[in-house]
Amino acid sequence: MAYEKRKVILTVAQTGNFQGKAQNPNLPEQPAEIIQSAYDCYNAGASIVHVHARDKNGKSCNDGEIFAEINSGIRAKCGTHGIIIQNSSAPATRDNAETDDGLGVLDMKDPTCWPEMCSLDCSLMTTTWGDLEFIYMWTRKWLIKTAQRIKDMGIKAEIEVFDPTAIEDVFKYLYPAGVLDDPVSLTLVMGMDKVSQGAISCTRQNIDFMYDLCLSSAAAAGVKKPIDVTTMAIGANQLHGTVYGMLRCTGIRTGMEDNINYSYHQPAESNAQLVERIVRIIHELDMEVATPDEARDVLGLARLKGTDRVRGNI
Repeated sequence: MAYEKRKVILTVAQTGNFQGKAQNPNLPEQPAEIIQSAYDCYNAGASIVHVHARDKNGKSCNDGEIFAEINSGIRAKCGTHGIIIQNSSAPATRDNAETDDGLGVLDMKDPTCWPEMCSLDCSLMTTTWGDLEFIYMWTRKWLIKTAQRIKDMGIKAEIEVFDPTAIEDVFKYLYPAGVLDDPVSLTLVMGMDKVSQGAISCTRQNIDFMYDLCLSSAAAAGVKKPIDVTTMAIGANQLHGTVYGMLRCTGIRTGMEDNINYSYHQPAESNAQLVERIVRIIHELDMEVATPDEARDVLGLARLKGTDRVRGNI
C-alpha cells in the first residue's frame, strides 16, 4: 500500500479587530493591502484566508460592502480554485459595540462576493481592549438563529470556541438543531484569556483537553462525518501552540491577527512570511499543505466553477 502524506489545512488570519499599524506597520488594513496580502499568502501555501475589514481610518468595521470589495479582489487575483475566503462575523472593536454588529458581513448585496465560509464565535465573554469593554452575547438562541442564516446563504460556518462549554454547546444544541452541515468545522481559540474573561489559556494540557472534548462531544452527538478542527493561539503562544495542535492532528492557523511578531521583539514582515514558516515546518515533519481544493473536499465545500490561477510549488 502506497504511503500517503497527511494533508494539513493552513489558515492565515491577516488583520483582526485589535492590533493596527501603530503596533506593526506591515499589518494590512485597507482592501488593496488585504487583497495583495491574501494573494501573497496563497502563493506561499495558505489554504484559507480569514478576513476582517477596516474602515478608511484603519478602524475595525463590519461594513458588508468593504468585505465584498475584499472578497471580489481576492478571487480576481487568486482565481475561483484559489484560496478559500472565510469572513469574520466578530463585532468591530468600537464604543457601544453590539453582538449583531458582526452580522453586517452577511449584508453584501452581490451574492458573487459572498465568502465560502464565515466565522461564528460560540462563547459568552467579556473582552477588554484599552478603555473599551465588550460583553459578547453569543447566546444559544442567537447562535442557532445566526447559524441557520449562514447555512441558508450557502455559506459554511467556521465555529470558533474559546472555552470547553462552547464545545459542548455546539454539539448539544447547535448540531442537533440542524443548523450545522457535516463535517462540522471548529477552531480552538487558545490564549485569549489576557483580554477576554471566559477564554481558556494556551497550554499543552488545555489544547489536549479541548481537542479531546471536540472528538468525544461529536461522537456523543452522532455526527455523520469526521469533524474538522484547527488550532489558533494568540501572541507569543502562536507558534508553539499551533504546531502542537497540528501534531494532535488539527489544522493550523497563523497570521498577524493572532501575533504581530515573527519572533520575540521581531515584528513580522508580512503575513506571507508567517505562512512560509509554517509551510517549512509542515514539510520538515513529512506532511503536505492542503491545496485550497483539497481543503474544500475535506470541509464539504463545492469546488467553484471558473478560472484558475497556478501558484508556486508548495
